Amino acid sequence: MMLPLRRVVHLTRHYRFFSVSQNKRDSRKGLVLGIYDREEHQSFNLTEAAAEFDKVLSGKLTELLNISGPALKKGKNRIFYGLHEDFPCIAAVGLGKFNVGVCGAEHQDSSKENIRAAVAGGCMVLQHHSLTHIEVDGCGDCQAAAEGAVLGLFTYDDLKTKKKPKVTTQLHGSGCVSSWQKGVLYGEGQNLARYLMEAPANHMTPSVFADIITQRLSPYADRVTVHKRSMEWIEKQKMGAFLSVSKGSEEPPVFMELHYNGCPDNNQSPLLLVGKGVTFDSGGISLKPSPGMDAMRVDMGGAATVCSAIVTAAALKLPINIIGLAPLCENMPSGKATKPGDVVTAMNGKTIQVDNTDAEGRLILADALCYAHSFNPKAIVNAATLTGAMDVALGSAAAGVFTNSDWLWEQIHQASVVTGDRMWRMPLFDHYTRQVTECQLADLNNIGKYSRSGGACTAAAFLREFVTAPHWAHLDIAGVVTNKDEVPYLKKGMSGRPTRTLIEFAARLATHI
Repeated sequence: MMLPLRRVVHLTRHYRFFSVSQNKRDSRKGLVLGIYDREEHQSFNLTEAAAEFDKVLSGKLTELLNISGPALKKGKNRIFYGLHEDFPCIAAVGLGKFNVGVCGAEHQDSSKENIRAAVAGGCMVLQHHSLTHIEVDGCGDCQAAAEGAVLGLFTYDDLKTKKKPKVTTQLHGSGCVSSWQKGVLYGEGQNLARYLMEAPANHMTPSVFADIITQRLSPYADRVTVHKRSMEWIEKQKMGAFLSVSKGSEEPPVFMELHYNGCPDNNQSPLLLVGKGVTFDSGGISLKPSPGMDAMRVDMGGAATVCSAIVTAAALKLPINIIGLAPLCENMPSGKATKPGDVVTAMNGKTIQVDNTDAEGRLILADALCYAHSFNPKAIVNAATLTGAMDVALGSAAAGVFTNSDWLWEQIHQASVVTGDRMWRMPLFDHYTRQVTECQLADLNNIGKYSRSGGACTAAAFLREFVTAPHWAHLDIAGVVTNKDEVPYLKKGMSGRPTRTLIEFAARLATHI
């Protein structure tokens, strides 16, 4: 039998309620229910699913919420035990104000972000209780709830002997199943990018990266073609800038080319996504400081987000043609490595004086951008962990976007408002172009004339020298690829950002073609 209610309250100091009954059902099953901020003259404002569940319990959930302390604040949760025989453990999560919508000052849909954070928090705390299955309240936006659940439960423990139990989730109540499934795919897409980013560099070489993406795309072979281009192919394309970065490593480079044909009209111009894929960046001869160098395994974050977005686009069956390009290599010091001051020639014939071998991302992207134009793209979007200067400028609040197209910026910005994975437009002035084109030995210098000033802007200006397409955007994601506690629905580690924004951007573009 259950303990008397007053006795239960006396036993807890952290609003957790324990049952002494021996539940014979699945003791590893949990439930997440959403609670909005109190409105005037209300005790608690429950979501539709929470209200239905409370009705089944004859008001017990509301009763316990009222006596367990103050109002449940946004992003906080309370755990209840033994309330229902099907769910031995229930997390009530604070959603904040009801239907707050898009916040112009924050450039994001606050309702969706509140749901993601609340659901993720509830799932995380239930995961700590060794639950293996969690049902989740759709909270009025099943896609956002699913994203929060999937993202919040991600753990990279492949190389540990003691692994956390895998947790499955499903929608609770009568929400929109198709929206939930869409949210699961969005979340899994970002988690794939997190997996690729988190893996140690010796476990995520260019070849291994290419093999993993190939395997993940194999179920969609009817509409996806994968090319893993070899060193010989790269040399034939005269990608001298890319080769100059890769030659210091024993690991051979791979130029990955993905073709997703989701549109029945084969004449439709494709969306071109290009991702920087330096699977480990030591800095080359311009060696980085050793503290924190292990994190340079994430320098393939651009390739990870781009390839993961294409995997998700295929799973969603988006009616759009997408081509993904990922130049993959390591940047290492050796007797064969490029030396500061060397001059190399890019695919378009432009010569580049390499004064800093740690400014290697723009070199491999230069050749990839040249190659991208051969497909007559509708738009080109590249993503890269390009500069520490971007992290200094924006931190983890948003990725920086440099673009020659107001239309393209608007498409990317609108997508980022929906996903909460924000973008911020940065300047692409000729002022910065002059700093990379005034060069002593070659057409371009790979670092700006004033290296400590406007580093993210001069890097973007360098890339623009290899772009003739009218709709091009460069996403510098250096500040957003890791997470400490800034995004509450992501655990500490590699973030996988901005994969969901790339997916949403492609999905929106598909509806307007």
